[in-house]
Amino acid sequence: MNTPNKLTLARIILTPVFMVTMLVAFPYHYAVSLVIFVAASITDLIDGKLARKNHLVTDFGKFLDPLADKMLTTAAYIGFIYAYRDSFVCCLIVTLVTFVVLFREFAVSSIRLVSVSSGGGVIAANIWGKLKTVTQMVGLSAALTFKAAGEILPLTKGIQNVLDIIVMVLFCISGVLCIISGIIYLAGSYKYINPSK
Repeated sequence: MNTPNKLTLARIILTPVFMVTMLVAFPYHYAVSLVIFVAASITDLIDGKLARKNHLVTDFGKFLDPLADKMLTTAAYIGFIYAYRDSFVCCLIVTLVTFVVLFREFAVSSIRLVSVSSGGGVIAANIWGKLKTVTQMVGLSAALTFKAAGEILPLTKGIQNVLDIIVMVLFCISGVLCIISGIIYLAGSYKYINPSK
């Protein structure tokens, strides 16, 4: 197994650890979650660059890398549904965005499987998919940063509300990009779908 794929596997391994630190309340658990999330996100940046630079791009990596992204972001969104449970509006927004993310990822993953089974190969992520991933990572990192700041610094209710609004806007942007990238991906993959088979 090459180094980029090992980094991707490391991201997968970090995901359940990250989710536990988000959901289990202990001192500065959001700060710990932030460190783990940033570390996992950095592996996402490095593995792709290493694979392209050293000509180590493999079908296994093309399949595993987006899977690792899905696991990490989904774990974070689920964690934030719980984290925002005391705010109906925020919890509703995060829940809706999580649904959009999961719906899109199941649809794209299904098309990938159909493509492989029909001999079309593994379809790599397009620029919209990458942009979607970047906005998710930025939004989730910001949300974790604000939650961690609330553990360390005494934040007034007004400041907390402003931070929550920023996070919800970032989440909504990533949700919209999920829809756009999913539609583009499905449209580009239509040739692999044969209802008669």
